[in-house]
Amino acid sequence: MWITKKLEKSYLVMESIDKKKALNLLGMATRARKLISGEEQVLQSIQKEKVNLVICTTNSSENTVKKIKNKCEYYEIPFIQQFTTEEVSQAIGKQRSIIAIADQGFTKSLMKMKGFNDMNE
Repeated sequence: MWITKKLEKSYLVMESIDKKKALNLLGMATRARKLISGEEQVLQSIQKEKVNLVICTTNSSENTVKKIKNKCEYYEIPFIQQFTTEEVSQAIGKQRSIIAIADQGFTKSLMKMKGFNDMNE
């Protein structure tokens, strides 16, 4: 029983490390100017097919999530709903809940991380 608890705890630590790495990668994408933030800018970029991945925060409104998700499905762009607005805002330095990555390399790196493959809807 104790070993199981210890393993579960180490699993949670690994999960948080992966989350931290993903958020750091979002910050790097921002500094490289490969990240688009804000609902209107993301929608325009989706329509122009300039993005490779769209990330929506878990505490975004249902209408916003539905609108973004429908656009992503139509244009066949991967959509992930993960992180909180506070986590994303701290990582990119702006108060945002909808972001998109416009670089194949950053997208590949994020999708390789544990947890992202399961979240891709």
